[in-house]
Amino acid sequence: MQIRTLGQGLEVSAIGYGCMGLSFGYTNTVSKDEGVALIRAAVERGVSFFDTAEVYGPFVNEDVVGEALAPIRDDVVIATKFGFDIVDGKSVSMNSRPDNIKAVADASLKRLKTDRIDLFYQHRVDPDVPIEDVAGAVKDLIAAGKVKHFGLSEPGAATARRAHAVQPVTALQNEYSLWTRGVETNGILETCEELGIGLVPYSPLGKGFLTGAMSKGTRMPEGDFRAGLPRFTPEAIAANQGLVDLLTSIAEAKGATPAQIALAWLLAQRPFIVPIPGTTKLHRLEENLGAANVVLSETDLAGIETAARAIPIEGERYPEHLMATVGR
Repeated sequence: MQIRTLGQGLEVSAIGYGCMGLSFGYTNTVSKDEGVALIRAAVERGVSFFDTAEVYGPFVNEDVVGEALAPIRDDVVIATKFGFDIVDGKSVSMNSRPDNIKAVADASLKRLKTDRIDLFYQHRVDPDVPIEDVAGAVKDLIAAGKVKHFGLSEPGAATARRAHAVQPVTALQNEYSLWTRGVETNGILETCEELGIGLVPYSPLGKGFLTGAMSKGTRMPEGDFRAGLPRFTPEAIAANQGLVDLLTSIAEAKGATPAQIALAWLLAQRPFIVPIPGTTKLHRLEENLGAANVVLSETDLAGIETAARAIPIEGERYPEHLMATVGR
């Protein structure tokens, strides 16, 4: 596995593992033992970067990650997130007050079976708490040795800059893929380049859509969070199929899969980009990791760019109330 460097010299595998889906968000979650086994299989195949959050479950996902990685803790990088009030097993509101950030850190450390969190993200920007206060709280945790690096998920570029001025930001975790390219136009990529911040794209395979596993007849099952997303209506799936067809045609020419082309495209965008695809299946994990060995030439990339730009994407990535929480 190739190694990439995020901000502040944090070295990780070029492709990480988004652990959320093992126990949260989808209907095909797995048992704790199965999740532990899959995470350890990822380690055996060279993955050193694992992403979780207190709200995934809630709490359950951190337990799985902690159990899986405890035996090889010093060989991996663990990222988790704070930023919500969780009541009776549900996230009820944002809360990035410094006292809550510090309480979450202590609770996450216990669930993760570790003495430090390698990368601690604010999960979403809390409009009621100045970002300077958030950065200051994480700075305190870094001084205490409980946290190594500070990150932000889905901030606006100006917010990231303000946070960075208080405590250097190591990584931004934003959605980025061939069908979600906002970071290219909203200042996030430029901010990362200028300030030396890494970019960790989540949902790099379009929440499964870019793998080619869906068709206009696909219906999201009850309990799958994609059922409430505008891009996963039957009409949007049909309208956006052209992007999958593009990936499929390139994959056939390269002896690869659509998912591998989608990930290889992301890796080619910037050297500080580290996508974190997730899966509950070993063969998909191996497929995803194989993307690191797919080489896209400048001609390939130019062809993808031209073709992708000609395909209009139908549907927002989130419903309106969730779109209001990103880019702040």
